[in-house]
Amino acid sequence: MATTSGWNFAARLVERLGPRSCLIDAATGRTIDSEKLCRLIVAYGASLGSAGLEVGDRVLIGCSLSPLSALVYLGAIYAGLVAVPVDERTLSASASELVEATGAKAVWSEAHLGGDASSKHKVLSLEGELARETSEATPPAARSASDLAALMGTSGSTGVPRFVMVSHENLIANTEAIIRSQGLGDDERAMLVLPVSYCFGASVLHTHLYQGGSVVFDRRFMFPDKVLQATADLGCTTFAGVPTVYNVLLRRSNIRRMALPGLRRFLQAGGGLARERVEEMRELFPQIKFYVMYGQTEATARISCMDPDRWGEKPGSVGKPLDNLTIAIVDEEGKAVKRGEVGHLLVKGPSICAGYFNDQEETRRVFCDGWLRTRDFARQDEEAYLWIEGRAGSFLKIRGTRVSLAEVEARVMSMPGVYECGACAVDHPEAGEALVLLIVPDNGTKLLTDDIRRRLPAQWTLDSIRLVPALPKTSAGKIARSALSELGKELRGTAE
Repeated sequence: MATTSGWNFAARLVERLGPRSCLIDAATGRTIDSEKLCRLIVAYGASLGSAGLEVGDRVLIGCSLSPLSALVYLGAIYAGLVAVPVDERTLSASASELVEATGAKAVWSEAHLGGDASSKHKVLSLEGELARETSEATPPAARSASDLAALMGTSGSTGVPRFVMVSHENLIANTEAIIRSQGLGDDERAMLVLPVSYCFGASVLHTHLYQGGSVVFDRRFMFPDKVLQATADLGCTTFAGVPTVYNVLLRRSNIRRMALPGLRRFLQAGGGLARERVEEMRELFPQIKFYVMYGQTEATARISCMDPDRWGEKPGSVGKPLDNLTIAIVDEEGKAVKRGEVGHLLVKGPSICAGYFNDQEETRRVFCDGWLRTRDFARQDEEAYLWIEGRAGSFLKIRGTRVSLAEVEARVMSMPGVYECGACAVDHPEAGEALVLLIVPDNGTKLLTDDIRRRLPAQWTLDSIRLVPALPKTSAGKIARSALSELGKELRGTAE
């Protein structure tokens, strides 16, 4: 189907779909082939337009792990609308608040919407299969580089997130740079267990379709062996996951006894995965490249990518910046630090977004003269490889010494019998702040908290260690930090 794409990201993606391109629902076996995929993206865009939406209008899209919500998302961008993908459960619980926060003119969900969002805010309520396939070539909406394509909720948010303004240029630049960094071909097939409402999940969808490949959606990760079997049976070449996903695979699946003959790469982002777990995955599958990556929603998705062949020389690094980004590491006064020294990480380039929707104060704080203040501390070696040392706000001060919560979690996670660990800070009368550790043990393991205390540095003042059945998570599978902190305060006074 011919299009004239210009800067319209979805139109460019449609033009680049190849004969192998398809979307597959692993749970149902339904496959949307390349020809139908083109028609449906265009048809969903046309249907949204015929429902009364105009170019530039915002539309909330309830995303599940299914091809349908991905089609609506891409169709909205094709039609020149501003897609606002949110987790379907979040939309169901907070539709009215999300409409209020985004000024959406329509709300689409695969399931029944319910609630009072439509009546209260006079928005269009759209559900299910609203597209009608057509053989007519509906042209894409003309868009400029800076026009908004999407509002993406900041990862790690619960409830109503802060929304990042993502332009068509941002999507094109980041998608093409990711493709180069991973060496993606036109025969790729990704296994996607991350929602499109999360920038990591969206980037996997974008890159594989844009390169002429395909994507498999699998919502059954509560049964990880089924997902692994589908990965093998459907010939997936890419598997993407956040740290929680790899923890599940290594501790609560039969991955050690499963063959994944077609898989070429594992992708990991969404926070630091313990170095020991990366090594474990590399040892289990030496023939499969394991890509450790770093990114932020404010940078569209990816900022850096680690060359798997260099991991042995530079363990713990998140790699080099993507080839169209510039990095600066500065001190408190904004002056560049020496190579190897830790400072504030700044990023500049065509995938850095314009700011936060309807939040000028936070935009001024985080975005300045094209630079993104990532709020992460980092260091860079002589070859430009990056190490993330912690996040501003993710440190505590124990007796005047700054301690990274990420470092604490990684240290505890390396201990036998620990499946997951979440660390938070509480006030302490002598140390100023102290640690509360919430630990999920491996199945069938009896953990002794005294053993954990003995293996941690003496200077890390521990308020308490609590064994819990699960850590609070976001829809993207990341630790929900605010909920973790509340839980830690709640449990600190209870008996171990």
